[in-house]
Amino acid sequence: MSATVKNNFFQILFFTNRFYFLLGGNVLLFIISFFLPHIYNIAIIAFIVLVGLMVLDMVLLLLRPSTIVSMERKTSSRFSNGDDNEVLLDFHSRYPFPVFVSVIDEVPFQFQERNFLLTEKVPAGGAHQFRYVLRPVERGVYNFGYSNVFIKSALGIISRRFVFDNEQAVSVYPSYLQLRHYELYSYMNRLNELGVHKRRVIGHSMEFDHIKPYTKGDDVRLLNWKATARSGNLMVNNFVEERSQQVYSVIDKGRTMKMPFNGLSLLDYAINASLVFSNVAVNKGDKAGLVTFTENKVDVLPASNKKIQVNKILESLYAQETLWQESDYEALSVQLRSNLSTRSLLMLYTNFESMSSLQRQLPFLRRLARYHLVLVVFFENTELKKVTEQTVFDVEGIYKQTIAQKFAYDKKLIVKELAKYGIMSLLSPPEQLTLNVVNKYLELKSRMLI
Repeated sequence: MSATVKNNFFQILFFTNRFYFLLGGNVLLFIISFFLPHIYNIAIIAFIVLVGLMVLDMVLLLLRPSTIVSMERKTSSRFSNGDDNEVLLDFHSRYPFPVFVSVIDEVPFQFQERNFLLTEKVPAGGAHQFRYVLRPVERGVYNFGYSNVFIKSALGIISRRFVFDNEQAVSVYPSYLQLRHYELYSYMNRLNELGVHKRRVIGHSMEFDHIKPYTKGDDVRLLNWKATARSGNLMVNNFVEERSQQVYSVIDKGRTMKMPFNGLSLLDYAINASLVFSNVAVNKGDKAGLVTFTENKVDVLPASNKKIQVNKILESLYAQETLWQESDYEALSVQLRSNLSTRSLLMLYTNFESMSSLQRQLPFLRRLARYHLVLVVFFENTELKKVTEQTVFDVEGIYKQTIAQKFAYDKKLIVKELAKYGIMSLLSPPEQLTLNVVNKYLELKSRMLI
């Protein structure tokens, strides 16, 4: 990529710190020569040498076409929210001598990178690939600007700037890298390394698969006596997990989901977990769908077990934003009652910080639980947990710790209150939400609740 953005001589020429140090030393010699006249000639010679080195450096660096170096930015067209995304800068030099390269890439303003600088020594006619990592914490469009490259020779008196017009827009999507991570480990049968537990199936489902010969370890209660009598060998019935069950990720987009943890809002944690959970459900043969709701709107993406469904969910989750109003649970219960004709698993992502906030929505949750299997997923405040575990030495610290313990206790009361009405709940730290949701879903499958 050519560097033709800045062609003005004074816009591409920069004096280095070495030049200013040498010039300052030369000025100091002239000052000393005022008191010691015999040093004056040394100061003159030093100044001439400095000017000569500067001119030589200009000849080496500036009397070259702008195409003598090239830079190309390589990055994905989509970034994964909350994950480390790699950006590569391929640099090629055609200078006949080694050069010292400094790169300032204009990263999107959302990252607030104030001291971005990459440096490397590149041999004559050589190349180097610069690498850096960006971790976005908000979904949306991120715009990269120019790439500024500063070249110095071994003299290091001046540097020449090359500006590469490689502006680029990158969309930040929900954490598809996390999704691929789970898929890879699932393919390699190593999900237990991530913390996903295999669940022992209790009993069996009512979905018959086939009859097979008895082998050591099979449940003798599954013996098929008619088939055994016909074949003369012990035969057992084989059952498989029920498939094509409807599971919905229901995401609250109200003000309670704006709370941030480690840069990501609770909504983004819920979105990332929903994406992975939906993919796991589709791979298990179930139908995954998506519901998002706010104060005055409920959006429903019908459940499906087609492979394209995960991409539909990804695109739908990309555009979700929290609002400052409190979400309308009554409208949610009405809409789901009319839109979902069969019993479904509703994985409701929300956040309750106090018993009073739960009591306002409990009648609508109970109404949903009459027709569907409801699992309320809400968040443990890890910052409050840190406060409760601290050692305090003054009255103010004791007061803060007592209040933190009160809030933590309220979370446990919310779990018990939901259980009183037959509503399941999952209280999870934000960072472990995806893992806990997947484990809970597998547990429900093993218990034949869906």
